Amino acid sequence: MSIIKFGTDGWRAIIAKDFTFENVKIVAQGIASYANSKNLGKKGIVIGYDNRFMSEDFAAQCAKVLVGNGIKVFLLKKTAPTPVTAFAIRVNEAGGAIMLTASHNPPNYNGIKFIPEYAGPALPDETDAIEEEVNRVIEGARVYELELEEARKLELLEDIDVDKEYIAHLMKIIDVESFKENDLKVVADPMFGAGVGYLDKILLELGCEVRTINNYRDALFGGSMPEPTVHILSDLKRSVGTYSADLGLALDGDADRFGIIDKEGNFVTPNRFSYLLLNHILKTRSFRGPVSRSIATSHMLDRVAKRNGLSVIETPVGFKYIGEAMRDRACILGVEESGGLSIFGHIPEKDGILACLLAAEMLAKTGKTFDELSEEFYEEYGSVVSERLDIAVRPKEKDEILANMKAYHPKSIAGVKVDTYSDKEGNKIVLDDGSWVLIRPSGTEPLFRIYVEAVESNGENKLKEIQQEVLEALGLTRK
Repeated sequence: MSIIKFGTDGWRAIIAKDFTFENVKIVAQGIASYANSKNLGKKGIVIGYDNRFMSEDFAAQCAKVLVGNGIKVFLLKKTAPTPVTAFAIRVNEAGGAIMLTASHNPPNYNGIKFIPEYAGPALPDETDAIEEEVNRVIEGARVYELELEEARKLELLEDIDVDKEYIAHLMKIIDVESFKENDLKVVADPMFGAGVGYLDKILLELGCEVRTINNYRDALFGGSMPEPTVHILSDLKRSVGTYSADLGLALDGDADRFGIIDKEGNFVTPNRFSYLLLNHILKTRSFRGPVSRSIATSHMLDRVAKRNGLSVIETPVGFKYIGEAMRDRACILGVEESGGLSIFGHIPEKDGILACLLAAEMLAKTGKTFDELSEEFYEEYGSVVSERLDIAVRPKEKDEILANMKAYHPKSIAGVKVDTYSDKEGNKIVLDDGSWVLIRPSGTEPLFRIYVEAVESNGENKLKEIQQEVLEALGLTRK
């Protein structure tokens, strides 16, 4: 069998090739051994699962192994988003959770992520320890199992539903009264995923007029990927126009990431939403603290934070690091450019449902469109343009481009002097005018990601200049 490795957000593999009952039980045994070694097993483990093919069956296999190791299982009764599964840890005071999901990956994938007792993504030392336990099983250690019927008799298995508690918690975070100030018409798109039945229900309860699309289980996700990006949300764009809606809101496959379409049918990038939201939080909430963002996320957050006397914590890519900062430093906002977000008072796990509700709150509170809110913001803070390019290369080209990266230390880019350079995670180059570029190779595929943010009134032109100069220097070609 292939080596089982936990990536940025868990172990993911192709169903029937590597993601099999046998391998899932091996991973579950590794998690069980780890949990018991940390005295977490005695608190019990939550198990949740998404809408992917046979996710409920894979969840049952995990449950059999956990109870076989003497660990009580809190098994969610139905499909649940990752943030709901994480929240269930708190409700049941459990030692952690297993979530069966491959998030926004293609339909032929499934995955397992372990969520520790603090209800946020596991850190590398935790997943490394789990991998060690998994390897012991691969090398011959026993997988312990117990039939679920027997586990119920022994009170080692409890079926749970935490929707009521989760929704009540969100209602405490959201400014419910703001929805009474302006009527809001919203199209909700759970993209056939685990978020079906959540966002639309909450928005209706808040008094919004709601239309829902792609709101049933489809393990093939309509023939696409359950990823709420500008290139995939065509259904939502059309529906916003058809229903003359104020807003379109989308969730990814396990509802931990979000996508936003404005009234005009334009995609609101997570970067843009993040700094608009920070500005909104500062105007509507009394709590204060640092802002946590990944190295690839907009520096406009820094500009807003600095003007308001707040510090910014820059983390490596991966919400686990943002979650750690939120736990340790009481951050008021944690955000990444790929659509992960949480705020103070919530679990330190990215939550697309919460993000979508906050987007709706911003419009309901102000009675303005995203374009109007953006114009006001840019008048106060100035403007930036951001874009990420994903450049695929042939496997044999990757080493050459990595060598080019290592040697790439320009004194200026697009006519602007370099201010700082860092190679802690890829190459990040910040220019004198505040523009910046980050170059990161993918750890799992022959792909390079180029993040660029440009400032100035002609930011769009400057962004293209920076992109082109970097691509040429590294020997990359835009497809």
